[in-house]
This record gives sequence, structure tokens and C-alpha cells, in this order.
Amino acid sequence: MRVNCVGAIIFDASDRLLLVKRGRPPGMGLWSIPGGRLEPGESDADGLRREVLEETGLRVDVGRLAGTVDRPGLGGATYVIRDYLASVTGGVPAAGDDAADVRWCDMEELVRLPLSEGLLESLTGWGVLPR
Repeated sequence: MRVNCVGAIIFDASDRLLLVKRGRPPGMGLWSIPGGRLEPGESDADGLRREVLEETGLRVDVGRLAGTVDRPGLGGATYVIRDYLASVTGGVPAAGDDAADVRWCDMEELVRLPLSEGLLESLTGWGVLPR
């Protein structure tokens, strides 16, 4: 079964990437960008705004599609994840929903954290990380 998911690539004014620490499987304990499964009939943009708000307390504007990846999901499902660039329009970062923690990370910190499989490679390949 293929499950549609979205993720948000969000940078602050200091080019730090917003990451959440996963509080539930898959990827529990690993750092990743905020996102999750779409609800039935939900558009990518609506789902992205909802997921970011639920996980981080931040409201966002959704930008362009950065890239798409397939990842193994629960129960043998394949998560088809479409990652979009997004920008914060309001709110205060705070872990919520299935996020155990939320933080802004510079590139030096990013390479030292235990990240979700393929995250750094995907972001690098899509050319969205600051140089």
C-alpha cells in the first residue's frame, strides 16, 4: 500500500533548518523535517500546514515542491513523501502531536544529529541546503 505524505523544509533568517525529533515509529528518536500522512481528500498544501502546526506550533506558507522520496512505513506500507519548501508566518516553536522535540539546526549541527534515513542526502541532492 502506498500512503501519501508531505514534509516541510523550513529555514529561519539565520539559515537554520527546522527539525522535529520523532516521538513515535517509524523513526522514533530520529530527527527529521516536520510532516506526516495526508488525510482523505486533503491537498498537499492543506496537509502540510496542518502537520507543521500540529508538530511544531508554527503556521506556514507553502512554497515549491523540493522533491519526492519513498520510504518504508508501518505495516509494510510505502510512504510517498512530497517535501515542500515553506516559510513561517506565525507561532512559537513547541513540540506537539507526535514530535518529542523541535529545534532549529545550523548545518554544523545537522550533520551530527541522528537523522531519519536519507534526509541529508535528499536535501543535499535537491539543492535546498544553504551553502
